[in-house]
Amino acid sequence: MLMAQGKPAKLHYLAGSFRVLVPGDHVVCAKSGERIALEDLRYWSVSRQEAYATAELASAAERKG
Repeated sequence: MLMAQGKPAKLHYLAGSFRVLVPGDHVVCAKSGERIALEDLRYWSVSRQEAYATAELASAAERKG
């Protein structure tokens, strides 16, 4: 899939995968604001529909509820 360089993607997060709704080359971490390249995206919340840059940030978001 051809990705739009330098533009954020809009994703629908699923259990174990995600679907690209709007093409882009990155998403933004919901906690740190860090850009995450789609090929590096490993952590997200299906219920919150948000991405996280690290496992620690994902765990903290989950604990916070």
